[in-house]
Amino acid sequence: MAQLHDLRLRLLVQQESEHISKSQPSDLDLSIVQARCLCWLTLLAEAHEDQSNDAERRGDTEQAMGWFADSMRLRDVIQVVSSIEIPLPESSDIDNNDGEGDLYNGEPPMTA
Repeated sequence: MAQLHDLRLRLLVQQESEHISKSQPSDLDLSIVQARCLCWLTLLAEAHEDQSNDAERRGDTEQAMGWFADSMRLRDVIQVVSSIEIPLPESSDIDNNDGEGDLYNGEPPMTA
């Protein structure tokens, strides 16, 4: 069962990375990648919590503890990913957009 779960996770990550690369082939926006990662990590953490609750209802305490530990690790990863500061585009990138000026001058980097 765990092997099937791992394969499913790999497939989801591969599909999402292909979707990101196709939607932004020349200019990858890291804030979009970060947001999508957070969405997937949250869904995975919730799924692990559900598996933990299901194993607990079945009386399989050891399996429930394993799923719960995995969900806690995912929550830790969510905290790490959300704390990564994504810098805003440089002024040279903005100047290429019809000379609208430096919209982000002096702004701190974005966080999720």
